[in-house]
Amino acid sequence: MKKYYFGPESIVQEICITLLARGHILLEGVPGVAKTTLARYYAALLGLSAKRIQFTPDLLPSDITGMRIPGPDFQSQKFIPGPLFTQVLLADEINRAPAKTQAALLEALEENRVTVDGTTYALYEPFFVLATQNPQESAGTFLLPEATIDRFLIRIRLGYPDREQELSMMHAHHVIPPLPAPLFSATQLVETQALVERVQVSEPLMRYALSLVRATRRHPQLELGASPRAGLALLRASKARAVLQGRDFATPEDVRALAIPVLGHRLRLSYEAENRGVTPESIVHRLIQDLDLI
Repeated sequence: MKKYYFGPESIVQEICITLLARGHILLEGVPGVAKTTLARYYAALLGLSAKRIQFTPDLLPSDITGMRIPGPDFQSQKFIPGPLFTQVLLADEINRAPAKTQAALLEALEENRVTVDGTTYALYEPFFVLATQNPQESAGTFLLPEATIDRFLIRIRLGYPDREQELSMMHAHHVIPPLPAPLFSATQLVETQALVERVQVSEPLMRYALSLVRATRRHPQLELGASPRAGLALLRASKARAVLQGRDFATPEDVRALAIPVLGHRLRLSYEAENRGVTPESIVHRLIQDLDLI
């Protein structure tokens, strides 16, 4: 990926973790920090069918789910699948879409299916969403519902590149590399995902992750703490990280490494904390330091 993306290697690793854990990922950052480029080249590396949706304020639910149209005899109806029917979906600037369209995306994220005119259609396997969004203060954006945000296993905030990374981008800007050859097949991916399910999580590690999640619910600077789903997501991501590192067991380091990207976007700051410039990430970091290690 270094040939196509000049940012931190940790971001590429977190995308791998999300994929192996059968989750979806949210990339957040100002325009121009390679969110779309990262997602596009990653989809090519996976060797899976991929589609892109550019979310806009006038995008309708049927534009992404598909629609039913009359058949040739006008007595029956035919379903025309929308771009959600793919294995890898690049959902670009999802917070520019209105609430109804976001709700259609939520069903796909949550249930791996869509409902059109009362009929439910299963999506493909695997189904992996790389979504991008601009910061909420950007013009023309809608606030993503917490239910939608909670369905993303990991959120990555992409900041501006450092000096050397930006210089590398300038050197390479006149050469657009072709899409990379696939590194995986769908069968290999499913087999690797199955390994994640078999990773062992000890009882002490489970209690450690639980303590971290529950600590967010009583933190004075948080209006909304992490849900039980967040705890399950943290363990699932930790198991995927273990597989990436060649282990069949998860460790406290897996939990600590993924606590911020898994929990950060699920927390809502209090009004006072937000005004003081506190971030959810800083709170999770402090909670990790405060908890007794196993």
